[in-house]
Amino acid sequence: MIETIRAAFVIGRRDFNAIIFSKAFFFFLLGPLFPLLVGGAAGLVGGQVARDIDRPVIGIAMNASEGEKLIAAREMLATEMGQRRLPEMKLLDPATAATDPESLREVALLSAHARSGDALALPKVETRLVQQSAGNEKQQRLITAQGSQMILFMLTILLAGMVLSNLVEEKANKIIEILAASVPMDAVFLGKLFAMLAMAFVGITVWTIVGFGLSSLSQTALPNFPAPAVGWPMFILLGIAYFTTAYLILGSLFLGIGAMAATVREVQTLSMPVTMLQLINFFFAMYTVAKMGQPIEIFACIFPFTSPFAMIARAAQDATLWYHLVALVGQGLFALLILRLGVFLFRRNVMKSGSAGRIKESKGRKLFGLVRLPGALGR
Repeated sequence: MIETIRAAFVIGRRDFNAIIFSKAFFFFLLGPLFPLLVGGAAGLVGGQVARDIDRPVIGIAMNASEGEKLIAAREMLATEMGQRRLPEMKLLDPATAATDPESLREVALLSAHARSGDALALPKVETRLVQQSAGNEKQQRLITAQGSQMILFMLTILLAGMVLSNLVEEKANKIIEILAASVPMDAVFLGKLFAMLAMAFVGITVWTIVGFGLSSLSQTALPNFPAPAVGWPMFILLGIAYFTTAYLILGSLFLGIGAMAATVREVQTLSMPVTMLQLINFFFAMYTVAKMGQPIEIFACIFPFTSPFAMIARAAQDATLWYHLVALVGQGLFALLILRLGVFLFRRNVMKSGSAGRIKESKGRKLFGLVRLPGALGR
């Protein structure tokens, strides 16, 4: 076991360095950033255009003294209500007077304040939440549950597919044969899976930083999700944990598909049904969000492929924590089971295929202790 973990760490470090410092990974990071960049630029330009358009200017056609009082009243109210809430005013010749029906209420307010002087002072208004109904709180937390499910699914599907291409490329380049002759195949699969998981966290970190930066530059507010039942700190930790287990389950499944596929075309053929089934699992988990405690929701929490999505929704609606410990342990064991199945399929379909090019894993394990390969693998 110690030898397998040490070998998996070597394989994972090799794959992680090879991916992170490659040009392909740079362009991979840019892919999801294009919608963020376009959205941020559109929000910035659109906000400026809206500020320029939505600022009506009202002409005041009255004598100079009365007009100056009205403008002074506008400035006094603007300090209390904000510059954006009141239209701008300019003195005009009475002959060019025109009425803007949409601004009559604002003009009436300003006229009343100008005539009364300081008598029309704006009172201070305070809001105090006396009571909030349980039904309203439950309805609000459904929004958080559904939003977290959507984010978790999109990140898992987007990032788990890279496991497939990595394994198929190394099979085509015969690198996998060198690895199989040097370390146990369990260590190869485990190292590749966790290297891809670390790469996924790097990508998520970059996208999150850029997203917050663009949001602050465009001055657009982020979606205000209601607070989950377990609280935001614990909810974020559970979100990271469930993304990890969802990624490990789907990544282990993709590794098994890559073990059976010999070409990129076969990978696409085999991975398409898996992706569609995962989409069905996601829709099923979304269907059970509003059915807390019912048998269908409990089944979604137990079934490994829907468990991460159903449990993150439960965290938004139920404050009980021990459910999540049981779910995370079960999901981790299921991911390990799929990984072992992928190793078995690889041994059966690749390592045992042909007589001349057959690779003996027992011999490879002996070589692991005697042969030091060049580069990162040999360290």
